[in-house]
Amino acid sequence: MNALLRIAAWILAIGLVALPVVAVLNGWIAGDRWPMRRLAVTGEFRQVDEAAVREAVLPMVRDGFFAVDLDQVRAAVAALPWVEKVEVRKRWPDRLEVSLSEHTPVARWGEDRMLSEDGELFAAPEGAGAGLPRFEGPEDRASELMSLHSLARPLFLPLGLKVDVVRLSARGSWTLLLDDGTEIEAGRGDPQSRLARFARMLPQLRADQARRVVRADLRYTNGFAIVWKDVPAPPPQEGNT
Repeated sequence: MNALLRIAAWILAIGLVALPVVAVLNGWIAGDRWPMRRLAVTGEFRQVDEAAVREAVLPMVRDGFFAVDLDQVRAAVAALPWVEKVEVRKRWPDRLEVSLSEHTPVARWGEDRMLSEDGELFAAPEGAGAGLPRFEGPEDRASELMSLHSLARPLFLPLGLKVDVVRLSARGSWTLLLDDGTEIEAGRGDPQSRLARFARMLPQLRADQARRVVRADLRYTNGFAIVWKDVPAPPPQEGNT
């Protein structure tokens, strides 16, 4: 019986010691004794709103230094648009440090996502990246779309044209859309040589002021097929006879 009493006494003693520690760590007590007074947020903030970061973090620091759950803080900041990586640490006695890096987008993907330069898809506000090209295709081949855009872009840029859309079908067929409305059907496999050949010929094709190229089919061994559209003549200026 005495042994049982001694064990009960030890359990009670341990509980009396552990309970205050648990209470402090969970923010049940003493939050005002060891408050988190300073929040340092660092990053480039090209797209991420620093105020939004602080708003996401502040509810998690109200119960004091010891009660701050770094994993929860990290998850809350990582859920914000444009955030790629987050590092969080506590500095005694009252400082929380949050450091983040942003995704660098290279293209739009659908209506509410973008593709980063690291090949990662991430959520973005609707309408963001209006000046970037749009990629369409299987998600697991996103890096291939990025690679083709990198190859095609310098072919048309000297002509004053941008590649607006890069599309890869489920069957592996490539289609490009230039910013002047020209659609280029590049076919399957590696289309770089076909695109380069078409880009070399495009200045001659654009020399005809009465019509313009609206579609080019490059899926031929020694040439390509062109669809033309007539360009309306400009209205005569007043005073001309």
